[in-house]
Amino acid sequence: MITTIAKVTDLDRFLEVFATTGADKRREHGCRGSLVFLDPDDPHRVWSVFDWDEEDYKEFLGDPEIPAIAQSLKLQAPPVLVTPTAEYDA
Repeated sequence: MITTIAKVTDLDRFLEVFATTGADKRREHGCRGSLVFLDPDDPHRVWSVFDWDEEDYKEFLGDPEIPAIAQSLKLQAPPVLVTPTAEYDA
């Protein structure tokens, strides 16, 4: 599982690109699904959770088409990768 946090300038535009061009590119790199959460304390911050292996995610980041897709997401800054604090069975 991969989790990122990003600040967006236009949520509707972000969701449109995330669900189309972004989804196609993620699938191409082995992503099995994703969820997007709007931060309840900041309407411009989104949490994205991906069902994705770390190796495939790293390959995705190295794809030469990613900078253009990221730019079309209208992010205020690059997404920040969130690392787990702990892992539990249930």
